[in-house]
Amino acid sequence: MRSIEIPHPGERDWRYRAFEILPGTLTWTILALPAVLGFISPRLAAYFIITYLLLWFVRAIALNIRVLQGWRIMNQHQKLPWKSMNQDLETLQPKTAGAPRWHAKNLQRVEKYIGDRRIKPSQIVHALIVATWNESRDTLEPTVRSILASNYDMKKVIFILAYENRGGPEVEVRAQQLVNDYKGKFMHAVATKHIDLPGEIIGKGGNITYAGRQLKKYLEAEDIDPAHVLVTTLDSDNRPDKQYLSALTYTYCSTEEPKYASYQPIPMFLNNIWDAPAPMRVIATGNSFWMLVQSMRPHTLRNFSAHAQPMSALIETDFWSVRTVVEDGHHYWRTYFRYDGHHDVYPIYVPIYQDAVLTEKYLRTLKAQFIQIRRWAWGASDIAYVAYQGFMKKNNIPKYKVASKFLRLLEGHISWSTAPLILLFAALVPFFLNPQSYIANQLPQVASRLQTVAMVGIFITLFLSVRSLPPKPARYKRHRTFFMIIQWVYLPLTTITFSASAAIYSQTRLMFGRYLGKFDLTEKAVRK
Repeated sequence: MRSIEIPHPGERDWRYRAFEILPGTLTWTILALPAVLGFISPRLAAYFIITYLLLWFVRAIALNIRVLQGWRIMNQHQKLPWKSMNQDLETLQPKTAGAPRWHAKNLQRVEKYIGDRRIKPSQIVHALIVATWNESRDTLEPTVRSILASNYDMKKVIFILAYENRGGPEVEVRAQQLVNDYKGKFMHAVATKHIDLPGEIIGKGGNITYAGRQLKKYLEAEDIDPAHVLVTTLDSDNRPDKQYLSALTYTYCSTEEPKYASYQPIPMFLNNIWDAPAPMRVIATGNSFWMLVQSMRPHTLRNFSAHAQPMSALIETDFWSVRTVVEDGHHYWRTYFRYDGHHDVYPIYVPIYQDAVLTEKYLRTLKAQFIQIRRWAWGASDIAYVAYQGFMKKNNIPKYKVASKFLRLLEGHISWSTAPLILLFAALVPFFLNPQSYIANQLPQVASRLQTVAMVGIFITLFLSVRSLPPKPARYKRHRTFFMIIQWVYLPLTTITFSASAAIYSQTRLMFGRYLGKFDLTEKAVRK
């Protein structure tokens, strides 16, 4: 079986390095284009900038439509009677009152196309791996309680608290105590201690992989079929919606080829949204709505943060990569190439609630936010991996499919690093370089009009952000709600200072082979 692991730095030849250099090169080239074209010809610069603005104008309209669709579907799915619908799926008889119209059609499809091969809801066992390093019990315990509050039988749920040996004795005592306090409520509960091994990146990938291997031993001892076990990975602050396990069960049991699928709920960064500073609230809300948009585009959907996959597939992919800090998004590609392109991600339209970035001090919070986005932006390293596995190693995937996915991945990271800067500032560059040019003088006005119309999207985001807020803690007065509205004046600043800058930083670092050697944990303070 061919290797699907990321090559060590010393094993990467010039071709691999060329694709690591590619995203940073494209980013700096695009950022320089307005100035270069402005020197050569104001007309060329104007054509480039207006074309770019129009492209993003159309894209902004599409994104606004998608976020409204995603919001509507998520709210509908949170209210569905998933438990009763799973009982219908067990017998293939639509008896649930209030079930959506697609439910009966879904049962017919399962009976027709899956038949005797199907896995029934009653056969499903859920395993939840919660990864922790040094988070406090105040962070971890609400996660455990949210799992227990699920509308699901906990005697069919395995709970694994995966902690790091580098956290020291205090972390070990905390993990063992928490498991001991709650283990009677689960089918099985255990705390696993991961010890860093040579060749591993210090971080989450190695931790949850070790926990997965311990789970494999338990399933073998209990004679439980791995195909019947759905594994969800959670960070320490991830709190599943009460419908998550039931919705995941239903989706998995109605998937025609479940081994070749993974399942992505919708991350919503709302746990501590009232406590986080205003810039962090804007970023957290924007990230939440971006994940809603992604859920409406399954062809671009990738694993992010909390995600689920059958144990049978995890065993065949040797679990998660231990050589990257973005083990979640990378795991899509890892599975995609293990099964020669036969892999899809299915959205689960219920949320996993997560924390916005918050530390004990304001400046430290700003730094932690940048580090978190920088880590996410390190997903640009997958561009070289996809080129390596797709074009440089033997596989049975049609090359046009690999090329399509490769280009979409590349475009996503280049847009991440360049779009905010080009949209906000590019129209001014020809004007400053050629103030006497009529076209250069008109360009900022044209750009301003397009940007004004595109601002409608901010009002949609503002409306949905207010609707999505959890109840206001009693410690805050009424004016806090007003601040939650006017906080959106920070949007241009946060988009450039954190999002674009973090992507540029990661791509530039990757260009020069300065690899991230550890998973930078995002500090999670709890305000009481």
